Amino acid sequence: MKVVLAYSGGLDTSVILQWIRETYRAEVIAFYADIGQGEDVAQIQKKARATGASKVYVEDLQEEFVRDFVYPMFRASSVYEGQYLLGTSIARPLIAKRQVEIARVEGAHALAHGATGKGNDQVRFELAYAALAPELAVIAPWREWHFKGRRDLLAYAEAHGIPVEASPQRPYSVDRNLLHISYESGVLEDPWREPPKDLFQWTTDPENAPNEPDVVELEFERGDCVGINGERFSPCEVLRRLNQLGAKHGIGRVDMVENRFVGMKSRGVYETPGGTILYVAHRQIESLTLDREVMHLRDQLAPKYAELVYYGFWFSPEREFLQSAIDESQQRVTGTVRLKLYKGNVTVLGRKSPYSLYDASLATMEEDDGSYQQRDAAGFIRIQALRLRTEARMRERKSGSQKEARED
Repeated sequence: MKVVLAYSGGLDTSVILQWIRETYRAEVIAFYADIGQGEDVAQIQKKARATGASKVYVEDLQEEFVRDFVYPMFRASSVYEGQYLLGTSIARPLIAKRQVEIARVEGAHALAHGATGKGNDQVRFELAYAALAPELAVIAPWREWHFKGRRDLLAYAEAHGIPVEASPQRPYSVDRNLLHISYESGVLEDPWREPPKDLFQWTTDPENAPNEPDVVELEFERGDCVGINGERFSPCEVLRRLNQLGAKHGIGRVDMVENRFVGMKSRGVYETPGGTILYVAHRQIESLTLDREVMHLRDQLAPKYAELVYYGFWFSPEREFLQSAIDESQQRVTGTVRLKLYKGNVTVLGRKSPYSLYDASLATMEEDDGSYQQRDAAGFIRIQALRLRTEARMRERKSGSQKEARED
């Protein structure tokens, strides 16, 4: 039996690699997707081989990650439950896609992942597998083995000589990529407890951020950020540079209790510095260029889009349908946004666009060009109020009838 494992080099997948070899007597091919974790890929490869992988794929997918997954999602202005910018969620379909491609090249029989039976990632991986390779079997060790938690994994790793960074004193589950870092488990399982100061690996504590702000101009074309301060960059380089700026100023920290797809609430802490800047800037250029009804309709669809990404339905017909509509709405979302970054805040200083729908001569509180007749607003309001007046009269009649009945 040949299995392709989505391998991170962390505690879970390091144990899983050995466990699959023992349990299934299988050949395990490890696949590590470099999507900006910032880890030593040579060490990852060495560790996977030392743990028993027959072959190791280590691939740099950072540009594809931002261009084909992060940017389309940001065009939709999608945020899960008003706070989460979907950093882990959006990475899973890319990893699964490449994992399937490797499995077919290698003639593998099964795909494996390290997601727990309580989390969202198991769903994300397996829905992607089902959409892309329904013929392949799936091995999900967290749903099969006898281990009860990460302490058991640490003991197994020690018994088998598998080096891991996690420890009983710092048992966080950490996921990192070019868009964010997420933290779960350990002391974070108490939603009343403040995250430890040493938890955050990326962003400066806003209280300790520089006392001087940075002003940055972001250039957009068709909903995508293509330049910073007059220089054009690839999507990956845009996000990388904004991450540096955002982290410096303590931007993008989120601490939330969210609703997992499997039905339970969980507490997650996130750092998304560049993504937060991009989200704010994109909304601002849209405010200038999107028609009112298009914007309002898109804003009704955005929570659904975010839900699809969070739940794992990236490779679904409904997500592709929404993407087509959203991309059409972005055709004139082009222009420049100026922002101030300061102590955890992103403040908008200005925005401009060749497709701006803002007309100063029309919106002015001073004398305008006469294209808008203020007296016309009376008829507009009268018509809008017609149903409200009708409702009010009905209530008056009903109240009067009830009063007469009581008097009789």
